[in-house]
Amino acid sequence: MTTTPAHPTQANAQQRYVVHRADLPLSCPLPSMALWNSHPRVYLPIEAEHEVQCPYCGAHFVLGD
Repeated sequence: MTTTPAHPTQANAQQRYVVHRADLPLSCPLPSMALWNSHPRVYLPIEAEHEVQCPYCGAHFVLGD
């Protein structure tokens, strides 16, 4: 997974994430993110459009392969 820094004060400081098919099903926050100060886990449908935005935190996910 490749990330691009955005706002370091946010719970999960990245704004854009590149995920791969091996990472599916996609959820936000990702398993690697700090959960103690994040929003509830939500599963995001990325397969059809190859990109999706989290309705809670606005993180943008792009399917890399």
